[in-house]
Amino acid sequence: QVQLVESGGGLVQAGGSLRLSCAASGMMFSINAMGWYRQAPGKQREMVAKITSGGSTNYADSVKGRFTISRDNAKKMVYLQMNSLKPEDTAVYYCNAISGVIVLYSWGQGTQVTVSS
Repeated sequence: QVQLVESGGGLVQAGGSLRLSCAASGMMFSINAMGWYRQAPGKQREMVAKITSGGSTNYADSVKGRFTISRDNAKKMVYLQMNSLKPEDTAVYYCNAISGVIVLYSWGQGTQVTVSS
């Protein structure tokens, strides 16, 4: 069965940085696009970054220039480097495999990111 385990969240001051990690198992990782999503309290989950199997990336406008998504196919890991964090980045962050705009698997537990002002 597919497992997605996110880690690396925490409490950070505005302007700080965090690096999130997602460990994937039980799927053919290298052929899938992967995405990072976030859900803030009272808001819908939104995609913040996506990386294709070939390494092409795209980002939500709100994080462009601040966040960088990367992947290590050998380790079945996807990462999200988050710099210049803002209080509005506070959310639970999740990863998942994507086909088009469709999320392929059940969500993991996520990792909480809290940015204080």
